[in-house]
Amino acid sequence: MMGKKDDRDRRTRSGNRRDGTPNRGATGDTPPSELGGQPNQELAFRAALLYFGLLVSNAFGSLMATGILSGMQGKRGITAWRWLFFIEGAITIVIGILAIWLFPDYPHNTRWIKGSQRRLAQARLSEDAAEADEDGANDSAFAGLIMALKDPKVPILAVMTCSQLLGLSFVNFFPTLTATLGYNTTISLLLAAPPWILAAIICLLNAWHAEKTGERFFHIAGWWWVVIVAYIIALSTMATAGRYVSMFLMASGYAGFALTLVWVSNAIPRPPAKRAAAIGIVNGFGNIGNLIGSFAWKVQWSPKYHQSMIIGIATLAFSSALAFVIRTMLIRANRKMDQQDMDALQNQGDAERVREAARLEGITVEEAIRRRRGFRYLH
Repeated sequence: MMGKKDDRDRRTRSGNRRDGTPNRGATGDTPPSELGGQPNQELAFRAALLYFGLLVSNAFGSLMATGILSGMQGKRGITAWRWLFFIEGAITIVIGILAIWLFPDYPHNTRWIKGSQRRLAQARLSEDAAEADEDGANDSAFAGLIMALKDPKVPILAVMTCSQLLGLSFVNFFPTLTATLGYNTTISLLLAAPPWILAAIICLLNAWHAEKTGERFFHIAGWWWVVIVAYIIALSTMATAGRYVSMFLMASGYAGFALTLVWVSNAIPRPPAKRAAAIGIVNGFGNIGNLIGSFAWKVQWSPKYHQSMIIGIATLAFSSALAFVIRTMLIRANRKMDQQDMDALQNQGDAERVREAARLEGITVEEAIRRRRGFRYLH
């Protein structure tokens, strides 16, 4: 037993197996299991924290608007709605300027990340995709754009995001929807806050679970179907309780939206120039859905908005179909890489090293093969 433990300790400290080959996942003297998981999986919860702020702002924005509109009318000769723009706009500008200095770049060019921390961060990213997380000499921004446009996943993700945002365009008219409950402006704005508070909590829980499981499709598309159920409820009744419950379900749908760009990053991981271009294309084209959505909630369709909700159901169902196509493509790509790994193990030397690693670590050969695996898409 002591011999086995000594062998294992030596292998962990050196970052190599006993035969001198690299111990996949070793970064210095710290195995990836002690580093908090793979960076690809960590993206989900971190992105959710960003969208958590967005969802909370929807809630407290309504509360702030209630206070400003009811208490600042005519102050210094300025109407209340102008005060609303001044105050909320000033906050955004200040935070935007501070973000220029607070947000980091990549580990290799962020000045306040130095020495061993920089090497560790780069090693984790390299382990995540089985290659360096840096652009090559020929990977310019334009080259990244061309690579992204040639990848069939990118246009599918772009159309999926556009359709999704059209289906979720109720967000721009949420106070209008709460007004259909029959209360005055102040009460309607107050009623708009609780659904977004619930949505913010669900957003974090959904991302946490997606990060733990490494699954993407159901954690994204599943919430679109929650919104579809909400639309069906709202279509079937004008009762105050039923409509308000449907609004909670609608807001919860943003838990899926929060992971959309994360999935783009997972599906187009390397090189960084291509990944950046893909995210830009998907985000830019996707926001066309918001533009179209501004015409989907017409005044003449109020207070029921049946036509608007039918549009939402159709577009979210279409988004789900496209998401399923992406999932299928990623599963096939993973299976291809699995087969390549198995083919590589036909080499007698590789197979012997895997068996030796399994023996030393007290695990099965199949488990050793799984640990040996490099990058895989998250689907």
